[in-house]
Amino acid sequence: MQLEFAPLALADMETIGDYIAQDSPANAQRFVQGLRAQCQKIAAAPMVYVTRPELVAGLRSCAHGRYVIFFMPGANRVRIERILHSAMDIAAVFDPRPDSEDQEK
Repeated sequence: MQLEFAPLALADMETIGDYIAQDSPANAQRFVQGLRAQCQKIAAAPMVYVTRPELVAGLRSCAHGRYVIFFMPGANRVRIERILHSAMDIAAVFDPRPDSEDQEK
């Protein structure tokens, strides 16, 4: 199956790498390589991973260390949508509604 990265997922991976590189560039490189390897595993068998219908219909996820890889499987491809730290408010990231503060303005 073809593997594709959404622009936000690529930005997430770069941000993660930059953060880790502050302490250790070598560890950052290894971790990002590990993320990419995990994404390849996802593409090989996407339907074995956890469904996340509470976030988005059709979305699935896979844990990788303290991060969660979110992806959408398709007929011939898997699209990595986001790579987020597990401590984040993940539901808020996928919530399409603007913040309540923005609604008041």
